[in-house]
Amino acid sequence: MFKFLTYFHKKIVIIVTSLISLNSFAEVTFPATTFQQLDYGLYWFDYAQAEKAEPGVLNNYYSPEKPTVIYIHGWQNGSVEDQRRETFNRSIKDGPNEDLSQYWLDHGYNVGILYWNQFADESEVKDAEAKIYSTQGPRNMRWKSLDGNYQSGPNKNVSQLLFESIRDNMQDFANEHFRIAGHSLGNQIAIEVSKKLNDAVNNGLNANLLPDRVALLDPFYSQGEKGYLNDQWTGEVARASVDTLKNANVIVEAYRSSATGSSGIAGDTNKALMNKTAFTELRPWNFYFWQIAQKHDAAVSWYFASIDFAPPQLRRNRGDAPSAATSDNKTRELMNSNYGARQRSGAYSATPSDDNFDRRNRL
Repeated sequence: MFKFLTYFHKKIVIIVTSLISLNSFAEVTFPATTFQQLDYGLYWFDYAQAEKAEPGVLNNYYSPEKPTVIYIHGWQNGSVEDQRRETFNRSIKDGPNEDLSQYWLDHGYNVGILYWNQFADESEVKDAEAKIYSTQGPRNMRWKSLDGNYQSGPNKNVSQLLFESIRDNMQDFANEHFRIAGHSLGNQIAIEVSKKLNDAVNNGLNANLLPDRVALLDPFYSQGEKGYLNDQWTGEVARASVDTLKNANVIVEAYRSSATGSSGIAGDTNKALMNKTAFTELRPWNFYFWQIAQKHDAAVSWYFASIDFAPPQLRRNRGDAPSAATSDNKTRELMNSNYGARQRSGAYSATPSDDNFDRRNRL
């Protein structure tokens, strides 16, 4: 079996006392209280340590002068009773057993995660998806506690709650570089939170809080009309929001790494949305074809590692392909072009360092 190769630089890290503890793999772990009570919103990370953002409270891992990237996870079925949250160590998902945030930190970034795991812990993905947009979906806004029971939730949807977490904790943000990256269902939140930030900026919010780039990592959308969206599909709503963001000069890039949302069986392929983005098809062939979950998660590892490598090339001297390291100007050019990128080489290794891409027609 091919193994997910660890490709990150070895570092000596001095660990100091922190709010969140570490295990032997330099993985951030969370105390039981974060699962017993409702806990959501923004956490800042620093070399395998994390601290929750609280309005008006100095955070050791956030500086308003630094460029910033924030990650949003997806569906989290079964995670609460396992006391498990996604972090930047992807080893639990057959990814690299190192802290991916280190690359961005080394490049001078603030690195954060927006958590909504207790809302996302549903056995049916559509029930978690509904909470992104509405308090009146099939399960309202219930959240799971550590005892395995569901509790009544707040009267705001997930996108609103996470928008407020950014707004309230980053009012002093003073850098022009701000990225949001969402994986799977989390890509829908990345779009909707960014749309809310755009609306708020138009009404006087700090203009630096409009993301300059939004990355959709192996995005997932369910099929079918939704009563809580006036019979629209979730992908339909997202397309309209992406149009608004593009009109506001936001760069939207998408990286597909599995058939999770592209087969047309489990999810909506949403080709019309992908064609609005700087689109890249990754081929994580270091996993077997049946390892769909691992392929689905590979987009996260690839994107967050790619900041530390030169932009991959489009073959035949066609310039740079999309990656986290690709310039804003080039990524915007690719977003507005009539073609995307498909991985040509490097498919059997995890590192972005040996990847190059073919130019391909839109979907």
